[in-house]
Amino acid sequence: MTAGEAERVPAPTVPAPLERVYEASEVDVAARQNGLEAIGVRPRLGAYIKELWARRSFIRVLAISKVYAENQNTYLGQVWTLLSPIMNATVYVMIFGFLLQIGREGIENTIAFIVCGVFMFRFFERSVTAGAHSINKNLNLVRSVHFPRAVLPIAGVLTELTTLGPAVLVMCVISYVSGFLPFAGKVTIDGYWLLTIPAIMLMWIFSTGCAFLMARWVAITPDLDNLIPHVMRVLMYASGVIFSIDRYLGQFSWGWIAQYQPVAVYLYLVRSCLLNEPAYPQSLFMWLLGIGWAVVFAVVGFLVFWRGEERYGRD
Repeated sequence: MTAGEAERVPAPTVPAPLERVYEASEVDVAARQNGLEAIGVRPRLGAYIKELWARRSFIRVLAISKVYAENQNTYLGQVWTLLSPIMNATVYVMIFGFLLQIGREGIENTIAFIVCGVFMFRFFERSVTAGAHSINKNLNLVRSVHFPRAVLPIAGVLTELTTLGPAVLVMCVISYVSGFLPFAGKVTIDGYWLLTIPAIMLMWIFSTGCAFLMARWVAITPDLDNLIPHVMRVLMYASGVIFSIDRYLGQFSWGWIAQYQPVAVYLYLVRSCLLNEPAYPQSLFMWLLGIGWAVVFAVVGFLVFWRGEERYGRD
């Protein structure tokens, strides 16, 4: 064989090593051992709650940042968080309290009565709205970062709770000062005022449950967002924000429905703590009802939201 013929002879090929084929069960075990999770799959409830608890610092920072960013482009800044409910309460007091004189019968201090109702209902209304917008207004974050989506409605309601803190102080001051007017009943500061804190906490838990429900429903059907203002307006009048439910709706056979529905219950609890209204005494039944509504809506709302976890940002 000549040298040229030797160059044309191909070199012997070495067989490539056989790659091991892993079973699907082995892959699953390896993924779990290394903390890997499938994308686009709803996590188990226990793991979801554990991961949500691990994000509690993120929830707090997100809520506080929203509070500061809400009015940062206005001249008065965060003062608007106090001015807005005060102006709303003033309008309702002037129109319904003085001009129409609604609530004069059976209510000794109309000013404090309406102020408490407006401030607390505004917190609930803004919490529900924040929950409804929590997914659709954060789609870039939802689609780019992996985290429990329940963080968003929780942070939205926590933002409103943070804003409510100074507003409650203003509400208490207005209620107390109104008692010195000659045509209004006295408002005394006593130990019952401390019960305002657990009453607000119950309303916060209930509002978070409602935020979960609205976040899920609006994320799936965005048209529902247009109905929220109308539902809130009806609920405001059906919850006794500006008049006593017992005085105007108690005469109907279905009046107990309006009296014991959740928002009306929480308004009752706050008023029974701050005001000296004979129509709003302390009631163990109303406290138990408030606890029950808070637990039911928080649990049901969370479960409903969790069941749609894999759909957020994909529909």
